[in-house]
Amino acid sequence: MIDFLARHNPTLSHWVLLSAVLFSIGLYGLLTRRNAVGILMAVELMLNAAALNFVVFNQFVRPASVDGQIMAIFVIAVAAAEVVVGMAIFVALFRTRETIDVNRMTAMKD
Repeated sequence: MIDFLARHNPTLSHWVLLSAVLFSIGLYGLLTRRNAVGILMAVELMLNAAALNFVVFNQFVRPASVDGQIMAIFVIAVAAAEVVVGMAIFVALFRTRETIDVNRMTAMKD
């Protein structure tokens, strides 16, 4: 495996393509899921694709600085906070409506 990686170094376009694929999978999951937890997972995938872009562009454009890694850490921290708040909202909605199907949550009354 190490010999394979030594001969085939991924370029910037490979990493950007991987990030675009991850973002596309997350977008597909966001648009097609009915379950609130599945939607949160799709958003997390999209945020991770953005964090990957920060790290990759930092490595290829300015390898001496750590700006991309710091931004990726901030993205991960924001994503963790978003999950906590989102799950709290979904638990509160589940307690009142007994479902986490987002199609059935059309009105905020109740």
